[in-house]
Amino acid sequence: MFCRICRQHKRPVKRGTSQRVFIEVPSKMYRKDVLDAHIGSDHHTAAFQAHATLVKGHTVTTAFEPVLRVEHEAVVGAFKCLYWLVKHEIAHHTNYPALLELAELLGCDYFAKLKIGKSTNYRSHRMVDEMLEILASVIEAPILEDMRNSQAVGLELDESTDVAVIKQLDVHANTIMTAIHDIIDQKGIPQDKIFGLGTDGAAVMTGRQNGVAKQLCDTMPWLVTVHCAAHRLALVCKDASPYMKTFRDHLQQLHLYFRNSANRTAVLKAAATTLGICDLKVKEVKDTRWLSQHQAVSNLRRNLHAVLTALAEEVEHNKCPVAKGLYSFCATYRFVAALYLQADVLPHLARLSKVFQKEDVNFLAVQNQVPVTIETIHKIKEAGDHQPPGSALSTLHCDLDNPDGLGLLNIQAEEERERRGQRSRNPDEDKPARDVFWERFCTQVMEPYLEHLTDQLNERFHQLHILGAFSVLGPQAARNPDQDVPVSHLKTLAAKFLPMDEERLLEEWPSFKEHLLTGVLKDKTQLAVMRELASQYDELSQLYPCLSKLAAIALTVPVGSVNCERDFSTMNRVPGYNSHNS
Repeated sequence: MFCRICRQHKRPVKRGTSQRVFIEVPSKMYRKDVLDAHIGSDHHTAAFQAHATLVKGHTVTTAFEPVLRVEHEAVVGAFKCLYWLVKHEIAHHTNYPALLELAELLGCDYFAKLKIGKSTNYRSHRMVDEMLEILASVIEAPILEDMRNSQAVGLELDESTDVAVIKQLDVHANTIMTAIHDIIDQKGIPQDKIFGLGTDGAAVMTGRQNGVAKQLCDTMPWLVTVHCAAHRLALVCKDASPYMKTFRDHLQQLHLYFRNSANRTAVLKAAATTLGICDLKVKEVKDTRWLSQHQAVSNLRRNLHAVLTALAEEVEHNKCPVAKGLYSFCATYRFVAALYLQADVLPHLARLSKVFQKEDVNFLAVQNQVPVTIETIHKIKEAGDHQPPGSALSTLHCDLDNPDGLGLLNIQAEEERERRGQRSRNPDEDKPARDVFWERFCTQVMEPYLEHLTDQLNERFHQLHILGAFSVLGPQAARNPDQDVPVSHLKTLAAKFLPMDEERLLEEWPSFKEHLLTGVLKDKTQLAVMRELASQYDELSQLYPCLSKLAAIALTVPVGSVNCERDFSTMNRVPGYNSHNS
């Protein structure tokens, strides 16, 4: 590759070799740092100044007309190989050269033309990073263009650690603020289009005095900050009841007890084989995986007989104190009843969590799904000892009396033990022991747990700040007999997002309301209405520009930071693989 400007305005050699790279002899190095070094040289600077006097508007980029010796297919093939590695989350630095070698062995001989010299083969870490930057820019460009052209943009913010457990965002709010502004400026995103911020609720993000959200709202008063709905739900489940916290800890201890010993796992498998149970495994409970307790409870309920049998065998034959402690807690009426209760409750919470973890979730998920979940849990509480058929609690006593299952373990008597092994007296001799156990479980565990659970859901998901006012964009607002309510919502939204257009917004409402009642939007859901209204290609956005902007804001304000968690998980999987396979 020659520099045409330097060759055209060649200056005599004063010292050094007469065979100058880019001038007398071509350069065989196509790396960016080599080009930058030549551009900054004295000869090129003087030659460019001389050329600028002859041809106005000539740029440095057009000064280089590379004569590539590498075939086009080889370059394209190299990019395809790198893209395949990244797409499948395989460590690219260590596997990219090996993948090219494999391609050559399979007959792709044009990859050999990437090797220009002993030290120039375009397989180094630096070259791989530059190729990744090119791929990223190609993918990112249309996304950024759409963001710049949209009416509203929402941000999701979180921090991550790399494979060395080094945080990728500093915990100081000022440092995070600097990073946010740098990214916004670098990507060319207009700040006046940023209307939403979703965080995980950490103190550095949501601090009232100097948190990131507070500092952003000071510079962008129209910004709406939201604590991640999925994180809120995880806190609801974690803090619901003291006994359930102990219950959860014992689930994790059961997992660790069998996972950390091959002999114990063999005993568990032997018990499962004897009882005719397949695919037996005690699941792990993790705080970092939302509602992993649901999977652990579902699995343990199916295999409880085998797990308790294995623990009893460990206590009898090996005198294991850990197994004795686990068996003493788990082989009780209260634990088994709590397990069945969780088997009825957690599927509804897990379903709600999956809704919040969707990529395109918006505030309507909170508005529609949370009340349904609260009502379902409330019905479980009201049912008491008359649980509907098909529920886990409805089969509790049948399973406890099953002579081929839990009935062999005499779990009924275990409830009445005291800590020192003495049996307490039945406070009500006239009632069967089973009824006493159930009443005690209802008053001490089930009712407080379900009541606290519904209270927490109501408290943590109460309209999510200003987002409740966006209900005015749905058909129910148009059918409301008291039209002061939707007008009040419109004024609230105008004060936050459109302070200069409140009068115009109120003028659009009567006509738009008729569309919701009798027009083209009559039979559509609120989500469909907002999507049509926010679309810049639909006639409605031209007729109702203020309402269209509000719809765009409602669709883009994030109700969580789940996408950040998902992106960071993807980012960390490749370095994690790399650290074990490099």
